[in-house]
Amino acid sequence: MEIKNRKIDAIYPLIIAIALVGGIWIGVLLKGRSAVYGTQSRGLLLYKNNNKITQTLDLALSSYMDSLSSEKLQEDAITGLLKNLDPHSQYIPASQLTAVNEPIEGNFSGIGIQFNMMNDTVAVVNVIPKGPSDRAGIIAGDRIMTVNGEPVTGMNKSSSDITKLLRGSTGTKVKMGVFRRGEPQLVDFEIVREKIPLYSIDAAYMATPHVGYIKINSFSKTTFDEFTRAVATLQDHGMKQLVIDLRDNSGGLIEPAINIAESFLPKGTLLVYTEGRKRPRTDYLSRMENGAWLDTGLALLVNEGSASASEILAGAIQDNDRGIIIGRRSFGKGLVQEQHTLMDGSALRITVSRYYTPTGRSIQKPYDNKERYFDDLNERYRHGEMAQADSTKFNDSLKYVTPKGKTVYGGGGIMPDIFIPIDTSFYSDYYDEIMRRGLLYHFTFDYTDRRRKELSALDTPEKLEERLRRDGIMERFIRYAATQNVVATRKDLKVSGDVLENMVIAQIVRNMFDNSSLYPVINRKDAIVQKAIEVLTVTGMVNF
Repeated sequence: MEIKNRKIDAIYPLIIAIALVGGIWIGVLLKGRSAVYGTQSRGLLLYKNNNKITQTLDLALSSYMDSLSSEKLQEDAITGLLKNLDPHSQYIPASQLTAVNEPIEGNFSGIGIQFNMMNDTVAVVNVIPKGPSDRAGIIAGDRIMTVNGEPVTGMNKSSSDITKLLRGSTGTKVKMGVFRRGEPQLVDFEIVREKIPLYSIDAAYMATPHVGYIKINSFSKTTFDEFTRAVATLQDHGMKQLVIDLRDNSGGLIEPAINIAESFLPKGTLLVYTEGRKRPRTDYLSRMENGAWLDTGLALLVNEGSASASEILAGAIQDNDRGIIIGRRSFGKGLVQEQHTLMDGSALRITVSRYYTPTGRSIQKPYDNKERYFDDLNERYRHGEMAQADSTKFNDSLKYVTPKGKTVYGGGGIMPDIFIPIDTSFYSDYYDEIMRRGLLYHFTFDYTDRRRKELSALDTPEKLEERLRRDGIMERFIRYAATQNVVATRKDLKVSGDVLENMVIAQIVRNMFDNSSLYPVINRKDAIVQKAIEVLTVTGMVNF
C-alpha cells in the first residue's frame, strides 16, 4: 500500500459524500490527517445538503421497525461507496487503524517476544535482545501461563487473543506467570510495555565470498535506513554483487523503494512517475550523485506475492537495464493510495493515481471484475503459469522497450528476465502430510526446548548445523513422524528427504538464534536464490 502525504482537497467530493452518509450536517469540522506523516490539512465546514443518501439514512434511523446503529449504518454506507471503486481503496475502522499502520510505522507497543501456540500453551520462541522482556528475564522456551491473573493455557485462545493481551499502550504494565523448566512453581514477571521495532530486513548475509543477500519483507519508514546499514555491513565483508529478495513482499511506502532504487542508478535517472485525474504527472528522479552503489552487481527476486512498492523497485531496475530480475511474474498493483484520518479516528485509503515504470508502462492488472482480480493467483496456477513462462500471454499493445533494447510489458505485473518455475519436485504424500499436520514445527520446537542448554554451547549457526547433521537429525525426525502415524517409504525419502532435512535444520537453527539465521540454511535449496548467485558469480554483472 503506497501512502503519500497530500492535502485532502483532491478527495473533497468523496469526503462530502461520506459526511452526508454519516448524517454530519451543520457546523462539523472534519479533519483530514495523514496517518503516516501526521500532517493536518485544512478543515472542511460541511453544511446540510439534502440528497437521497442523507434522506435514506434519516428515514432508516427514524422510521425502521427495529433499532439501528447509526455508526454501523454509516460504516456500511462508506464500504458500499468504496466497493465500486478500485480494489485497494478502503475504509479502516478506528479500532483497527493502529494495527493496520504498525507495519508502515515500523514499530508497535508490546513486551518484545515472539511466541507460538503449542498444544494450547503460549510458548516463547524468541526474545528481542535488550527489549523489555529480555531485561525482565524472560527467555526462549518459557511458557506463559497467566496474563494479568487470567489463565491463558488450555483456554482455546488464538494467537490473536494472546497478542491483544500482551500488547497495549507504551508505559503500561503486564503481569505474567511463567512456567520454566527446572523451576518448581510459576515465576512471576511484571513487564512495562515499550515501542518494539518491526524490522523490514529479515536477513542480510554473505551467500558466497562476493555475493551478498538481503531479504526485504515490506517497505516502512525504517526500511531504507535498515537497508543502508545492511549493505554497509556486507561491503565490509567483501560484497561485490547483491541479491535483493522481494518475494512475497506486498509493498508499503513508496519512498523507501524509490530511495533504494536511486542508490543503484546515476543522478537524474527516472525511477517512476505517478499521474491521476486530480494529480498532475510527478516524476521521481534519482537525486544521488552517481548513486551509492553504482558498481555493485544486482539481482532482484520477485514472485506472485511481490506487489506495489516491490514492483516500483523492480520496475526501476529492469527498465533502466541496471540489474537482472529473477523469479515469477509479480502481483500487478500499480495504484497509489493516500490515507486520511476521519473525525472519529477511522481512516480512508483512497487511490489517487497510477504509477508508471520508467519506460512508461502501467503494471496494474485489470480490476473490472473484482472476483477475478482476487482470484488471479489461483488462475495462474490453473493455466500453468507457475510452471511455464510461455503460459503468460502479453498484449502487444502493452509492449515497451528499455534503453538497451530489452522488451518489457505492462498490464499485469513485472515479468522477470529469467523465469524460474515453482518447485514441486520434492512434493510427496509424505511431505504433504507432515506439513498439513505441522509435524515439522512441533518436532523442531520440542527438540530445541529439551536441549536448549546443551545447544547453547554452540555459538554459531554453522556449528549448530554441523552438530545436527552429525547427530542424524533427519533420522530422529523420521522416527518422530512415525509415532504420529506418518510413515516414510524409500520413495518418499528419495523425493522429499533432502528438502525436509534442510527445513528441520533451518527451524532448529532459527529457534536457537534468530529469524535471520533461517535463510542461509533454507536458501541452499532455493532454486531462485541459487540461480541469482550463479548469474552474478558468472557474469559479475552491473548492467543487464
